Amino acid sequence: MSSPVTLVLIAITALVSWLAFKDRRVVDRLILWPPAVSKRHEYWRLVSYGFLHADLPHLLFNMVTLFFFGRMIEQVMLKITGSPLTYPLFYLAALVVSILPSYLKNQKNPSYFSLGASGAVSAVLFAFILLSPWSLIFVFFIPAPAILYAVFYVGYSIWMDRKGGDRINHSAHLAGAAFGVIFMLAMEPRVWEVFLEQLLNPRFG
Repeated sequence: MSSPVTLVLIAITALVSWLAFKDRRVVDRLILWPPAVSKRHEYWRLVSYGFLHADLPHLLFNMVTLFFFGRMIEQVMLKITGSPLTYPLFYLAALVVSILPSYLKNQKNPSYFSLGASGAVSAVLFAFILLSPWSLIFVFFIPAPAILYAVFYVGYSIWMDRKGGDRINHSAHLAGAAFGVIFMLAMEPRVWEVFLEQLLNPRFG
């Protein structure tokens, strides 16, 4: 499967994250820090934060997920629109949209920081689930139908977002997932019919 954009996104994210692991100045320059956006007008941080990761497991989890699901979504978007720009613009827009709720909520909070591609990866994953709801995906090596995982993922993210207590940006996951679904439907409304047909006629695999 030809997927040059997905591979380039993974390569750039891995490189930037690796540089940031070694040099704190890279983190300071690229991480989402709301006051830097609102007061210094450093708007690139609404995108660049997604190319940083907290540690190697965080990076690997996001990039492995992007590798397995991003390639299909890249091909689908290319087939529907005929433009190789659709998928990369979708990914970059997902980074912005997924972080907006957190940014707006913490716009005046100098103690808030966020990094990681999870919001955009969630958009890719949920775009895939919309196209193939009964595909088996592996969650910590345990196979599960994609649609059931989606229900659990959304429910858990809502619960943890309200509860708090960890350092994971659950609202970004939710916003990214919603954006992935909305973007796919806006790009090709017939996807909804395909989703319903597959949902009512489960085929595991």
